[in-house]
Amino acid sequence: MPARHLMAGAVICLLAGTASAQDNPLLPSPTWEELKGDIIGDITPASATGLWHLEAPARAQDAATVPLRIRQDDPASPVTRAVVVVDENPAPVAGTFTFGSAMHPLDFELRVRVNEYSDVRVIADTTAGTSMDGAYVKASGGCSAPATKDAETSLANMGEMRLREFAPRSDGRQEAQIMIRHPNYSGLQRNQLTQLFIPAHFIDTIKVTQGDEELFTMEGGISISENPVFRFLYTDNGAGDLIVTATDTEGNIWRKPLSKSGS
Repeated sequence: MPARHLMAGAVICLLAGTASAQDNPLLPSPTWEELKGDIIGDITPASATGLWHLEAPARAQDAATVPLRIRQDDPASPVTRAVVVVDENPAPVAGTFTFGSAMHPLDFELRVRVNEYSDVRVIADTTAGTSMDGAYVKASGGCSAPATKDAETSLANMGEMRLREFAPRSDGRQEAQIMIRHPNYSGLQRNQLTQLFIPAHFIDTIKVTQGDEELFTMEGGISISENPVFRFLYTDNGAGDLIVTATDTEGNIWRKPLSKSGS
């Protein structure tokens, strides 16, 4: 097939994927009606329209690494806290995030597991109050998908961290990506040799700072993907390294300064 036809097809697919992500609202969810009291109590979140929005694929290419992006639309109402929920997952709350002022206006990406067709929602606190946005994602098997490496290799590399930085944006803000090596076992995966379930073992907290200034924190669960990756914009305060501290459910603690010129 001529190269120009391949390129045209790729552009069409990209545009179709973008349109699906933009026109992909939450669906009525009896599961959420049962969950919401435990997650947000008696709060009734407002619509996030005009304040911020969640970008998610209508159909995930890989249910074990579904990309989500939270983007702020109104700089006057910063997002200070966000709870990411996958309604139909065995442990629906993927993570609770807090954001420091250097992260405003928020532009933050993460990857989650989606176990079956589900609404994926974010409930966020802003200076305008609590609001919610989300999308319906078609994916299945994300929580039980086998790890990409064997257990011995995964455990040997556990806790390794890398920082990648990109060219500053036109507004002077810096774009960065942090990756942490960890199998993030969900408790639903099987050892490929014994076929026994692998016990849950995952990163439960992450804190990222520049100097003494907090960028973001996470309290996470089994719905965060293997080898967690976070991509975000922030205002560089000139303090030097980004410092990442992570803990997991086995009591491991990792703390590493990551040079802004690379790990």
